[in-house]
Amino acid sequence: MMKVLALLGALTPAAALAHDAAGHGGSAPLPVVSDVMTKALKDYPGKEITLISVDYPPGTVEPIHHHDAHAVVYVLQGTIVMGVKGGREQTLKAGDTFYEGPDDIHTIGRNASQTEPAKFVVFILKDAKKPLVMLGL
Repeated sequence: MMKVLALLGALTPAAALAHDAAGHGGSAPLPVVSDVMTKALKDYPGKEITLISVDYPPGTVEPIHHHDAHAVVYVLQGTIVMGVKGGREQTLKAGDTFYEGPDDIHTIGRNASQTEPAKFVVFILKDAKKPLVMLGL
């Protein structure tokens, strides 16, 4: 069974305030995240892999966040714009990839289109006891 997550608590009032505090305004839709799988890695005690699917409705803008993990994005549909603090903004289309490291702060995450949806998957390698996403950085 696929569990649907509210990325960054996207459907809570606190997240809406964080979204506004990040300078993105309250009118942009937030991503919809589905948990595809999580698996503990017995060869690497305390580590796990998580695979999530992310849907960006038209106009989606993410709040600034951090994963404290290795994350690889693979775009399935549409065009997205990604960037980390100190890095350059990248526009990605279907088939493109993007990497975030444990020390990166994800400062740019948005759907490049105001009319077309976008979708991507993210493979995350992280400490099992750490949260998937952290806000307020």
